Amino acid sequence: MPVFSVLDLSPITQGSDAAQSFRNSLDLAQHAERWGYRRFWLAEHHNMPGIASAATSILIGHVAGGTSTIRVGAGGIMLPNHSPLVIAEQFGTLASLYPSRIDLGLGRAPGTDQRTAYALRRNLTSDEDEFPRDVVELMNYFAPAEPGQAIRAVPGAGLDVPIWILGSSLFGAQLAAMLGLPYAFASHFAPQQMMQAIALYRERFKPSEHLDKPYVMLGFNIFGADTDEEALLLSTSWKQAFVNLRSGRPGQLPPPKPGYDDELPPQFRAMLDQVLSCSAVGSPQTVRATLQQFLQRTGADELMLTAQIFDHKARLRSFEIAAEIRDNL
Repeated sequence: MPVFSVLDLSPITQGSDAAQSFRNSLDLAQHAERWGYRRFWLAEHHNMPGIASAATSILIGHVAGGTSTIRVGAGGIMLPNHSPLVIAEQFGTLASLYPSRIDLGLGRAPGTDQRTAYALRRNLTSDEDEFPRDVVELMNYFAPAEPGQAIRAVPGAGLDVPIWILGSSLFGAQLAAMLGLPYAFASHFAPQQMMQAIALYRERFKPSEHLDKPYVMLGFNIFGADTDEEALLLSTSWKQAFVNLRSGRPGQLPPPKPGYDDELPPQFRAMLDQVLSCSAVGSPQTVRATLQQFLQRTGADELMLTAQIFDHKARLRSFEIAAEIRDNL
């Protein structure tokens, strides 16, 4: 049976606020736990009016505290925004509070625009090219402390915090393979190099103390509903938000809009077709067929499902449909 997990951006819908988004995230995590999802990950984004998960570590603690068995983690922490020691301490704290339940996915993008990245860091000298060195430094903080070690993560040293490499290009695939770490590809919004990245990772993978063989997780959008028509309508919220973002007008997640696809200019329709190529939109039968094809094509070990749906109950139903399909695959 394939492993299914949940990626949540804690969306802020039009007319709502972050407090409601956090309540929704916890409710989704509790449902996902009951439905047998393996993990519930939250993503770091900044200066995004429609995404509430900026303080990712804090929100992970909130979700982990309200659940009991599901793994909770970051998909991911954008490491160039932070010092490795700070992240080791934060996730060492989480792992101490919730043993054997915390995951740490690491990405090298800023998760925001250039000006906001500067505001986060106060300088841009620590660029993304330092990412491999920062990952190794962070991994070392989680290793058992050595006698005379000058700098330790307290808590953190000696704790079991699985590290994942996240990526949307060939860079992350090569790094994950070299370090012998599990690899998560952001195919849910940047699918262009997915098959190349999977092949490169599997070909170059070096077994490590962390992992003895390649392990591939792929992002996948789920817009499931009782009918194809309803699911297509639900998907228009995400489409509007993505077009607004790419047009320089980021905002809160808007309600579904009937006929939205028909009124789109051809260039935006082509962009959405490409971005949503790793997605299932439709009834349970349609979603099942799409998921089966995707799994057969990629051989993914795990799917990280995400659903940017305006209505919370409809979002729950989409994940419930996916879990029912998983159980019958």
